[in-house]
Amino acid sequence: MSFTLQLGAQAPDFELKATDGALYSLASFASADYLVVFFTCNHCPYVVGSDEVTRHTAEKFKDKGVAFVGINANSENTYPEDSFEHMIIRMEEHRFPWVYLRDMDQDVARAYGALRTPHFFVFDQQRRLVYTGRGVDNPRETAKMTTNDLERALTELTSGQPVSVPLTNPIGCNVKWEGQDAHWMPAEACDLV
Repeated sequence: MSFTLQLGAQAPDFELKATDGALYSLASFASADYLVVFFTCNHCPYVVGSDEVTRHTAEKFKDKGVAFVGINANSENTYPEDSFEHMIIRMEEHRFPWVYLRDMDQDVARAYGALRTPHFFVFDQQRRLVYTGRGVDNPRETAKMTTNDLERALTELTSGQPVSVPLTNPIGCNVKWEGQDAHWMPAEACDLV
């Protein structure tokens, strides 16, 4: 069985605390036509390098009914910078246009099969997975990127077209799993394509 959520699968529900202090679940985003759930963190150079591109994409598609949800599942024992307190500081500094949630016990990351930060999951109106993988092809240095897979997927989705490339490999640091070495990944977690 694959570690990562399969195309066509229903979005796993969650109930997680956000940096604004509120609890959020899938139902919190029921008014959005489409939902982007992405696993992210505070410190990863691939996240930091591509956050402004992700911001631009979130803002571009906001009026087309797309909501963005960032989830930090990284172990703060492995990376203290990924603590909830640091998440609050990061959101205050950057004012990203998404809800930023803390997956402390990593159950949501396991349910989605998050491999890296960032790792994007795009869901349609029925909350079925239609795209998963990377945001762009060079998240660490977006000045050198040639492809924005997330933007292409959302352009097609919001235009009523099938997503032409529904699966890519996420590019970034691996999720920092509690009690494991910083570079550990589950045995069944391999490349998606």
